Amino acid sequence: MTAKKALITGITGQDGAYLAELLLEKGYMVHGLRRRSSSFNTGRIDHLYQDLHEKDVRMLLHYGDMTDATNLIRIVQEVQPDEIYNLAAQSHVQVSFETAEYTANAD
Repeated sequence: MTAKKALITGITGQDGAYLAELLLEKGYMVHGLRRRSSSFNTGRIDHLYQDLHEKDVRMLLHYGDMTDATNLIRIVQEVQPDEIYNLAAQSHVQVSFETAEYTANAD
């Protein structure tokens, strides 16, 4: 039986990390969307990540941004997930007020 595939946006956040761990425990192949960043933002999922050279890798990360529709479509077409979980969000309150349009588009 082929494992179900899930795509999680916001996988590096608190809820995304918990969901990724749960789905991996249930045997899913998990694909996560993460923004490019000058700092490492994968601390919550580092314990789940496997070296791509290992066998049976069940979690892959893809770079993307919720405001880039073309890239999102490409990722969905490539991954062909059975389930999509949209947990991406602008979580910094002050920044959300300062960049309201971006926040609305990204959430």
